[in-house]
Order: sequence, then structure tokens, then C-alpha cells
Amino acid sequence: MSKYLLIIISLWLNIAFGQTGASALSPVFHANTTHTGFYTGKNYTSFGGLRWKFKAKGKIFSSPAISRGVAYFGSEDHDVYAIDVKTGKQLWIFITGGAVNSSPAVFNAMVYFGSFDGYCYALNSKTGALIWKFKTGGEKKVGAKGLWTMKPHDQYMVDLYDFFLSSPVLDDNNHNLYFGSGDGNLYALDAGSGKLKWVFKTKGLIHTSPALYNGKLYFGSWDTYMYAVDAGTGKLVWKFKTGDQPVVHLMEGIQASAVCANGLVYFGARDGYFYALNAATGKLAWKYSANGSWILATAAIKDDIVCTGTSDTFLFLAFDAKTGKQKFKFKANGYIYSSPAIAGNTAFFGDFTGKLFAINLISGKQTGQFTTKGRDSYASKLLNKDTLDYNSLSKGKNNELYSSSVIIMNELYTLGPIVSSPVIDKGVVYFGSADGDLYAVSLK
Repeated sequence: MSKYLLIIISLWLNIAFGQTGASALSPVFHANTTHTGFYTGKNYTSFGGLRWKFKAKGKIFSSPAISRGVAYFGSEDHDVYAIDVKTGKQLWIFITGGAVNSSPAVFNAMVYFGSFDGYCYALNSKTGALIWKFKTGGEKKVGAKGLWTMKPHDQYMVDLYDFFLSSPVLDDNNHNLYFGSGDGNLYALDAGSGKLKWVFKTKGLIHTSPALYNGKLYFGSWDTYMYAVDAGTGKLVWKFKTGDQPVVHLMEGIQASAVCANGLVYFGARDGYFYALNAATGKLAWKYSANGSWILATAAIKDDIVCTGTSDTFLFLAFDAKTGKQKFKFKANGYIYSSPAIAGNTAFFGDFTGKLFAINLISGKQTGQFTTKGRDSYASKLLNKDTLDYNSLSKGKNNELYSSSVIIMNELYTLGPIVSSPVIDKGVVYFGSADGDLYAVSLK
């Protein structure tokens, strides 16, 4: 078995913002269109108690959007939910034809999101009624025959760690809605009508969410390129190639969404590097090697600190945003796919064992943790010394077979992995879990 089968990782990043459009005050995922992940307000350092949790009918990889007292999120059960944040009670539900692993964007009483049925939807945020839907060329997950050299070699195998869909971003200057698709296109639609304005074609699936910064859109594709495109016209400004892997069907590419600040574009890739590029030219400013570990978590930035997570090395990393000098590293208990949310000097993120961490950005020390119900129930059975150990989980199984990987992944799902990224609003952190629950946890 290839070592890359043991190095199993993914993320996604999925973006949403609220009624205030690009304002950093929007109490939703990543707070603004440049995806900085920074929330203004109180410096929360740890967790209080569970306020409520809401059970969906499927895994939750979508990150919630919080707007005007309502939490919006999607699930693999094909549904989008609207939940009252005070009570945890369902307000409405909308059913699509596929898994909703896209994170909603909320703007001007409309909710936007994508589904694996190949449509981008716009709903009335108060009622859940359909306003319009736009059909792309089709959605799918990454995969290949004999993926990672697994058997049977002639079987098409879906990449089990391609969790996400591109999440829409809205430019309130021109009322354009931008999102990527598994058909390889980045789309610009009129947000009010859903009419196509322009389309930009790449050579790979686009499951990253575009970052809007200084009139340009920055996004990665499974074709291994990071692109900069003019937001008004859809014309290419520049593209930057990340690394290729020599192993056949390794599925290299870019899953982490871009983050923009300080004139730089930050992102990780499956080639095992974290990059900082000049936003205007696409030239490399600096890069960090994760020693072969995929970097799939969308980064977050506060002031001069940029932080992200790694896959098989389980590391939460903080760098000097301008120079790339490492400030600290913290080891979690499993793969980090959840993108950080920063409040004050604390970063909040989850890992694949179902643990949500609070990490001080100055000291690099853990200041708190919260665990999912699945982790509480199954950690003693599945984890080795409280840590994900793939070798231990695969013991006694034929790791040359794709079916073995599917079995192991289904076992890991019982832990309630946190792939959804946390959202902070008014002293509460909201996040989804693969156990099917949306959690609302008090901060302190």
C-alpha cells in the first residue's frame, strides 16, 4: 500500500458571510470575502457548556452561516436547514437532489449555496422558498481508477477525502455571486436573478471557494493551479502552479481556499506546501514544507500571524505572515481539515477525532477543548492513546483494497469528526460534525 493511502486528509473550506456583505463584522464563517477568519470583539479563550445541538439526517461538512439570529447550514442528507440560534429549533428546511457540502452565503434576505445535484440555489432566508437555481455542467467528487494504486485496479474509486463543494461569495459592489464547480468552471452570476455573467474554465474540478480581494478572485483547482481572475470580466490575471506527485492517481491539487491580506495570497495544497504569493503578480513570496503532508485547511490571519493545519502530521501551525518564519506548532489528535476561527488572541478549530481546540496565538498553548458526542462514545475503541492511528485501525485488513479504506473511514465517522469550520457569534461557537449534529457551545 502506498504511504499516501496512510496519509489521509482533507478539508475544505467553505465560505459564507452575512447581511453586512463584505464587512468583517459579519458573524459568519471567515467573516468576509477575503477569508481572513478573524472576528472582532471579545477575546474568548475557552469553552463553556453546550447550549444545544441539532440533529440533521446526514453528516455535516458544510460550515454554518449565522445571520440575524438564524444558523444556516447544509448536510449530506441533501437538505439545507435554518435553525433559531437561541433555541436550536428548526425554522425551515429545503431539500435538494444531492449532498449539500457547500457553506451558505447570506445577503439581502437571500441564502446562496451549491449542491452535489449540480445546481447553485438562491432561497428566501426567512421562508426557505426557492427564488432561483442555476444549473452547472455537473458536480462530482475527485476520483480515478486504481486510486492510490489500490485494487481492483480497473475500479473507479472516489477520493474519500474530497469532502467539500465550492461555497459562493457575493460582491456587494456589483451584486455578482461567484462560485466554482466540479465541471471545472468558476461562475459569476447576477445574485438577484441567477443569470450568468461570465464563466472561467480550468482543467480540474473547483471545490475551493473564491476569495475576493482588490477586484480579483483567487481560487485553486484540482489541476494544481492557483488562479487570479478579474472579478468584473472573468479574465485571467495570472496563475501559479503547485507541485505534481510522481505517484499515479495520487490526486494532487488544491483543496484549501485562498486567504488574502497584506498584499499576499495564502493557501495550502496537496503537494505538501503552504504558499504565500504576491497578490498582484502571482510571484512566490515564501513557502513552507509540511514534509509531504497535505495542507487542506483554509488559513486564518490576524495582524502579522497566519495559521493553518496539516493532515497526517496533525499540526496547527502559525507563521509570520510576511516572512513565513514559524512562530509555533501545536499537535492535535488527528487530521486538521477544519479552518480556524480567530477571536482576540485565540484560534478555534476542530480535528478528525471530534475535538474542538482553543489555542493561544501568542504562546501556542492550548487553553480549552470540547468534544463531540461521537468522540465521547467511541474514542476508547478507535483511538490509540487518544490519537488517530491509521496503522492500528487498518490492522487485520487488506490495505491494498479500496473497500478497506471505505470501512476504516466509516469507523472514523462514528467519532464525530469536525470537518466543518467553526463560526463565532455573540459568545457562542457553532460548528457541524460528521455525527450529523450542529453544535452551539458557549465561549468564555
